[in-house]
Parts: sequence; C-alpha cells; structure tokens
Amino acid sequence: MAAKETTNIKMSSKSGNHKIAMAIVYILLILIAALMLLPFLWMLSASLKMNKDVFSFPIQWIPENPRWQNYIDIWVKIPLLSFVKNTAKLTIIVTCLQLLTSSFAAYAFAKMEFKGKKALFLGYIATIAVPWQAYMVPQFMIMRSWGLNNTHLAIICLQAFSAFGVFLMKQFYEGVPTELCEAARIDGLSEYGIYLRIMLPLSKPALSTLAIFTFVNTWNDFLGPLIYLTKNELKTIQIGLRMFISQYSAEYGLIMAASVVALIPVLIIFLSLQKYFVQGVASAGLKG
Repeated sequence: MAAKETTNIKMSSKSGNHKIAMAIVYILLILIAALMLLPFLWMLSASLKMNKDVFSFPIQWIPENPRWQNYIDIWVKIPLLSFVKNTAKLTIIVTCLQLLTSSFAAYAFAKMEFKGKKALFLGYIATIAVPWQAYMVPQFMIMRSWGLNNTHLAIICLQAFSAFGVFLMKQFYEGVPTELCEAARIDGLSEYGIYLRIMLPLSKPALSTLAIFTFVNTWNDFLGPLIYLTKNELKTIQIGLRMFISQYSAEYGLIMAASVVALIPVLIIFLSLQKYFVQGVASAGLKG
C-alpha cells in the first residue's frame, strides 16, 4: 500500500514538473512573439500620426487624435494604385511560374532516372550558395542586350525559376512511395499523367509552402525592380514608397500608412495557406 502511494506521489510530482515546464515554454514563446510583433504595432501606430509625432518619445502607442487622412493621402500624393497593380501582376505571374517549373523539375529529379541526374541536381542546387549581388551586373547586361530593360518581362524571366523551389519540392516528392508511380506506369499512365494526376494533388502542403515563400519574396523585392524599372508606370510598391522621401525630409506617417497597405496581401496569403505551411516545411525538411 505504501509503495503504491509512493508511486502515485512520484507520478503526480512528474506531472506537476511537466506542467510547470510547459508553462515556462509557453510564456517564453508569448514573449518572443510579442517582441516580433512590436515593430508591426509601432508601424500601425505611426501610420495614424502626423509626421512630427512619429518619433516622439516616450512612444504613444494609441494616438490621441488618429490621423486617418494618411490612408487617403497615400493614394493621392503618389500613383499607389498603379504600383499595387504592378506588384500584384509580377507577384502572381512569378509565383505561378515558380510553382510550375519547380514542381515539374523536382518530379524529374525525384522519380525519374536519367544520365547525369545527380550531377545536374547538385550543380543547380549549388547556385543557392551564390549571392545574387555577385552576378546581378552581367545579368543586367544580358537583359539589356535582349531589349528587356525597363520591362516587367525582365523581372519575370529572372524569377520564374528557383533552385530553392526545386529542392523543396524534390524533398517532398521523395516522401511519396515510388511504387505508386510504378503502378501508374504499369497501368499505362505517362510521366506527364503521373505528374498531373498523382504528384500534384499529393503535394498541396509543399506547393502552399513554396507559394508563400515566393509570394512574400516577390512582393517585397526592392533591388530587382530598382535596377530594371525606371518608368513610374512600371514601378512596384516597394520602389514607390521612396517617393515619400524628398531631398530634405521624409513623410514618415505616409510611409507607414503605405507600408501597412503593402502588408495586407502578404497577411491574406499566409493566413489562407497556413494550414498547409507547417506540414509542408516539416515533410520537406525531414527527408533527404
């Protein structure tokens, strides 16, 4: 009887320690999340202030007299709607092309056998280690020689292919049983049919993960449009924000308001695909 009571005490003690440890972990996670959200909360607060009050100290998180006029002025002082349209156009096209090219190439690397497959894959993936700044000048010269400078097509051509996307999709495809593809081949299904009817429907988590990464990177891209796009009617929203900065001053309230508007599509995409996001990262990262 005493031994049983001792065992129960030990089990309850372990359970109590486990609950305390989990509580500490959750508190730390909440604090880290709050620290990460702090800059966004400051941006939202600053977007409702006059320019002279943005950097006032101590910070007034909730403005006494919110200046909602900032969200009207950003559409009037610069052609923000045109910038949003250009950014949406480039982002949607690039995201769709990357999903197509990355998933298609990844299927070949993961489920097909051909000469030099490993060497080709390693060579392609090795390009991830080379920073874009190292080859952006010759890349620009090539685009200019093709007459694509100052066109959206230059951005689309450069970002339509992604070594990271191929790697991510290949890792996911390797988790799909090869026997499934072999059974489909025996039934007479072509490689294109296997890709369309079997692999793509199974790869929603990985495709959603890649879509989020690509959408965010393309939407927030600054250096690419800065190099290739100089006409106002072609510029993206990240370049357009610089119009609020003059030679002697900057309209920080308007910059923050426009930044909040620019953040909304990214939040919508992430929240729409988040149920696949963690599953896609986990399934792709644990393979290989």
